[in-house]
Amino acid sequence: MLLAVPAETRRGERRVALVPDIVQRLVAQGWEVRIQSGAGASAFFEDDAYRGAGATVAPDPAALYAGAEVVVSVNPPDAEQAAAMPEGIITLSFVQPATSVEPLRALASKRGTVLSFDFVPRISRAQSMDALSSQATVSGYRAGLLAAEHLAKFFPMFMTAAGTVPPAKVLVMGVGVAGLQAIATARRLGAVVRAYDVRVAAKEEAESLGATFVDLGISAEGTGGYARELSPEELARQQEALAKVVTESDVVITTASVPGRRAPVLVKGDVVRAMGPGSVVIDLAADNGGNCEATVAGEVIDVEGTTVVGVANPPSAMPNHASLLYARNVSNLLALVGRDGAVDPDWADEILIGCCLLRDGKATQAATAEALGAPHEPIADRSGPAGSGPAPGDAPS
Repeated sequence: MLLAVPAETRRGERRVALVPDIVQRLVAQGWEVRIQSGAGASAFFEDDAYRGAGATVAPDPAALYAGAEVVVSVNPPDAEQAAAMPEGIITLSFVQPATSVEPLRALASKRGTVLSFDFVPRISRAQSMDALSSQATVSGYRAGLLAAEHLAKFFPMFMTAAGTVPPAKVLVMGVGVAGLQAIATARRLGAVVRAYDVRVAAKEEAESLGATFVDLGISAEGTGGYARELSPEELARQQEALAKVVTESDVVITTASVPGRRAPVLVKGDVVRAMGPGSVVIDLAADNGGNCEATVAGEVIDVEGTTVVGVANPPSAMPNHASLLYARNVSNLLALVGRDGAVDPDWADEILIGCCLLRDGKATQAATAEALGAPHEPIADRSGPAGSGPAPGDAPS
């Protein structure tokens, strides 16, 4: 069972798909691990640490991919990497079909199988494989720190001989995993925190961490623990009702997203301009278009006295622990891919069915088939081949 770990090619990416501790565990399970030289350096995992864990360090991509059966990475392989991979390769990474068409096309031509952490089903048994949640934990924590760094005020209340300084008022929009971690971090730093989400279930979660929940009377409970997309009318009502809450806040942290769609705009430009001088907006949805109308991904801009931070790839800013969490997710999903000393994916398992975009080059997921302009050939029978019978339904991203 030969497993290859390439260096990440996404600009600014500092994470690595496997860390030495997890490599050691996989080697004990029968995997042969090969990692590209320098792949873990940005996350402070050196080549010697991987060698000590039992991995082979490959000097270049050609040596890395030779004979590989499985490739694990954080981001999807680029087209050049995909072209260098062997026939029948299995890849594990984050992959969104709409933004990865060329790599998917290259892998399909090689009869490749693509498993995406974006589509791991939200079920109890898959929690240990839920890389979206593990990386969102990092993002939410990072958002709280960025807010404190950019705000020109204290977060906690201070009682001094010169008088009392009131605590910062923080609004967290979107109470998923990232939002909850942002709430917890802001609370630890001493801020007064309010939280907003369109899901009814979020109220109890936010309040359990000490936030006051903002109820606008608009619910968008979706399936699988995700929010559904609001209608244009609901979105307009939401933005109008949120305007007052936003302008009363010193800090706004936005984390809202809808699987497979552009991030909803929650904070309009005129609302940003109406915020108090020195206010801060931390937009964790910047990579998907942004929850704030003024956001520019990867940039910190000033909008009439309000600082808007478009946070690009936030987990990469804390690559050591982000990589450790991701590597654990990878290890747990690999247990369904390699068994009894052989690469033999368990196609009877609903988790593999849910996160599989391509199987032997065939588009097993509707969104992937649409992106590639290929027939949709779902894994219909949990014990049979792809391409026969009814679809089980695509899992949410």
